[in-house]
Amino acid sequence: MPEGQVSAVADGQASPVAGPVASPVAVGAGPARRRRVGGGLLADVSPLRDHPAYRRLWLGETVSALGSQITATAVLLQVFAITRSSFQVGLVGVVGLVPLVAGGLFGGAIVDAVDRRRLALITSSALAVVSALFLLLSASGALDTVAWPLFCLVAVQSALLAVDQPARRAMAPNLVPVESLPAASALSQIGSMAAAVCGPLVASLALTLGGFSVAYAVDLATFAAPMYGLARLPAMPPLGGGRVAGVASVVEGLRFLRGQPVLLMTFVVDIIAMVFGMPRALFPELAETRFGGGSVTAGAMYSAVAVGSLLAAGLSRPLGGLRRQGLAVVVSIVLWGGAIAAFGLVHDIALGVLLLAVAGAADMVSAILRNAILNVSTPDEMRGRLQGVFLVVVAGGPRLGDLEAGGIAAAVSPVFSVVSGGLACIGALAVATAAVPALVRYDARAAMTRARARGEPEPAGQN
Repeated sequence: MPEGQVSAVADGQASPVAGPVASPVAVGAGPARRRRVGGGLLADVSPLRDHPAYRRLWLGETVSALGSQITATAVLLQVFAITRSSFQVGLVGVVGLVPLVAGGLFGGAIVDAVDRRRLALITSSALAVVSALFLLLSASGALDTVAWPLFCLVAVQSALLAVDQPARRAMAPNLVPVESLPAASALSQIGSMAAAVCGPLVASLALTLGGFSVAYAVDLATFAAPMYGLARLPAMPPLGGGRVAGVASVVEGLRFLRGQPVLLMTFVVDIIAMVFGMPRALFPELAETRFGGGSVTAGAMYSAVAVGSLLAAGLSRPLGGLRRQGLAVVVSIVLWGGAIAAFGLVHDIALGVLLLAVAGAADMVSAILRNAILNVSTPDEMRGRLQGVFLVVVAGGPRLGDLEAGGIAAAVSPVFSVVSGGLACIGALAVATAAVPALVRYDARAAMTRARARGEPEPAGQN
């Protein structure tokens, strides 16, 4: 996501998370570590092997992500089952957009003001209550004929996630050394994509065997893992004691972002890709009208993108040594848009699933590199606010994409919506990168050198 560089942590300042500022050896810049993370194709797992605190955070988030994907898929399918409208399915994402944007901006400010671990425990508990309400309403029959309770719960869930996710993501860079951030980003994406592959399939299976209540019950059970992982982490106050949360803090974060053209462009290009090229709201309708299937076919389409993403993340080791990361982001998004446009033209479900997998792989490369750029370029005391903006973009973009895809499908046709969206993604990307070429010119090695120079805290919680 990010670029450039800016304000630095004061040299020699003690870290409230992990003690003194790390030396180059402490952050793993020595030759032995470099040899260990280099070479091969398979993802570098050294952050999991060498840093127990990061491993606990990663395991908890992966299990939680599985439950979230199950519920996300179940909600979309349940709304379509009730309303028979792709536009209504698209509205599911839009309903959560306002609390997501407001919560992401102000939630990030809260993350930079308090102990991030304690905050994540609170928000995770509240999210578990929301999942319990999904289960209770579905089991009681309250959702048999009306969908509005689902929309209400999605809005509340979005507001909580807007605080929960920045808190978790702001902790991760303090649990591994700076040059391991690309590997940690890839591992995070592997966990998320493994959940995204399995979640829709588990949701489809639950619907076949026991209905929507079973899917929501599985999601509720998964909260045990992240709660345990967070409970075992050390305290995670922001470096320097934090900044009082409020409008001034939010403005400070946005001002920082405005001064970082590469960082800003990583957000812009992701919005372009998701708004124009994300056809997920159309999957239930396409499954029935174009491919002659039902919920299982729709689940396969949802999972196909995640399968491609998972494969790309699993073979992501070379990305850690890639110098022209910004250029690779742009190329990946072009491949994403092209694969989506081609998906809209096919009639064979096997070929369609393959194209969605290609699109997912391209999107994963972009996501890993954008997140690595963000973590390298952002000082610790700004990470909560920048992760809040990150969440607004990566979660809000697809929601706007749902509305765009559903609206054009209703006005013209689902096929036109998919094809035009993929082509529009490529066109808008070309305009954006021509206007602001800083992303294409981004040098990852120079950015890493600047990150070491500003003095990041050594990894915390090694026991």
